[in-house]
Amino acid sequence: MHTPHRTDTNSPSQESREETDVIVCGGGLAGYCAAAAALEHGKRVILLEKLSATGGSTVISGGAMAFAGTDEQNKAGISDSNSLLLSDLKAMGEHRNDVSLLETYVAAQLDTYFWLKRLGVQFQSVQLGGGQSVPRSNRVDTRQMMEALDKQAQASQRFELRCNTQALRLHRMEDGSMEVIVSSAGGPSYALHARGGMVLATGGFSRSEEWLGVFAPAQIKALRIGGPGNTGDGLRMGMALGANLRDMGFIKGTFGVHPSAEAEERLLIHPIFKGAIAVNANGRRFVDESVSYKISGDACLAQPEGMAYQIFDEGIMDLSVPGVTTSDFRSALNSGHLIQADSIAALAERINIDPAALLSTLDQYNGDVERGRDTQFGRDGLANHYGKLRKIDQPPFYAYPSTSAVLATYAG
Repeated sequence: MHTPHRTDTNSPSQESREETDVIVCGGGLAGYCAAAAALEHGKRVILLEKLSATGGSTVISGGAMAFAGTDEQNKAGISDSNSLLLSDLKAMGEHRNDVSLLETYVAAQLDTYFWLKRLGVQFQSVQLGGGQSVPRSNRVDTRQMMEALDKQAQASQRFELRCNTQALRLHRMEDGSMEVIVSSAGGPSYALHARGGMVLATGGFSRSEEWLGVFAPAQIKALRIGGPGNTGDGLRMGMALGANLRDMGFIKGTFGVHPSAEAEERLLIHPIFKGAIAVNANGRRFVDESVSYKISGDACLAQPEGMAYQIFDEGIMDLSVPGVTTSDFRSALNSGHLIQADSIAALAERINIDPAALLSTLDQYNGDVERGRDTQFGRDGLANHYGKLRKIDQPPFYAYPSTSAVLATYAG
C-alpha cells in the first residue's frame, strides 16, 4: 500500500497553504543570491528570515571575497589566475577538500564577481588575506552589499521578504516539490509550498552551544560572534529528510577578534597580514603569522587564557585602510581597542607582559628579518609566502588584544 510522504497530523490544513515558485530560508548573502538568481529566471520568490532584520553573519563578517582576476586586482597590478586560486584553496584545505566543489567554484568565480557588480555591489579594494599567494580579498561594505541585493530583489515585483518568520520543518510532496511549515512572530503555523524549489541558506550553528559542543568541542574557548539566528535550523530540517552531514570536524574559529566583541560587533583586524607578529601572555610568538587565520585561531586557543596580542609599529599602522574592516587599524585606535605606547617596554607594561620577554621576542624577530629568515617558525612572507617581512622598530608601537571567535561553521 502506498504511504504518502506528508504524514504530519499537526501540519496546517490545505486551506492555509500558500504557493510560490521558490522559497528561500535565510536572509544572509547566500539567501539573497539564491533569490536574485531565481528572480532573474522570472520566478516568484518568498524569502524567510526568522529575525527582525536580514544580514545574518554576512553583515558582521570582514567583507572579504576570494575572487581572482578582478578589476581591483588589475588596477593594483596584481596577477592572479584560476589555477593559482584553486591551488591555494586545496592547500588551505590540506588537500582533504571536495575537489569537485572547488573546481565548480573556481570555474564560476569571476562571472559571480561581475554578476554581483551588476546587482549593485560595490567592491572597495583588494587586500592580502590568510592562505593567499597574492592579494585577492576583494573587500565590500557588507551592509551596502545587502542593501543593493535587497533593492534589486524588491524592484522585481516578484519578491516578498518575511522577517520574524521561522521555518520549522520541511515536507517532500508526492510530486517531488517541497513544502515548509513556518511560524510568524509566534503565531499559528502555516504551510508554504514551493512549486519550483526550496533553498536552505540558514547559516550554520555558531550560536548553538549544543551543536558546537557536539561537532566542534575544540572551539569551546572561542568567542561566539556569528549571527544570532545561526542555531542550525536548516541543518536539522535537512537531516530530518535524510540529508547527510560532512566536514563538521574541520570547523575552526577566526583569529584577530578583540575579546570584548559581542554577537553583532566586527572588532576584527589583521595587522599580521601587513607584517605584525602575534605573541601570547608571556610575550612569546606561538605561530607562523602568515598562515590562515583559521590555523592561527586554533594556535591562539592553545595559549594561556586563549589570548594573544598582535604587535606592530607605526610603519605598519601607515598601511591602515579606512573602511576595510580587517585593515582599518586607525579605527581600532580611535575606538580605544588598540593599545599604543612610545616604546616596546612601555607597551609591554600596558598589556601586563614582562617587558624583557617582549623586547627579547622583538629583538630576535627583527634580527631574523634582517637576516632574511625567521628561525622560530619559518615565516617567509606576509601571508602564504607572499610579500616581504618587515622589522617592527618604528615608534609608536601598538598591541591589539586578540582571540579566536566562531563567526560561521563552514560545514553542513
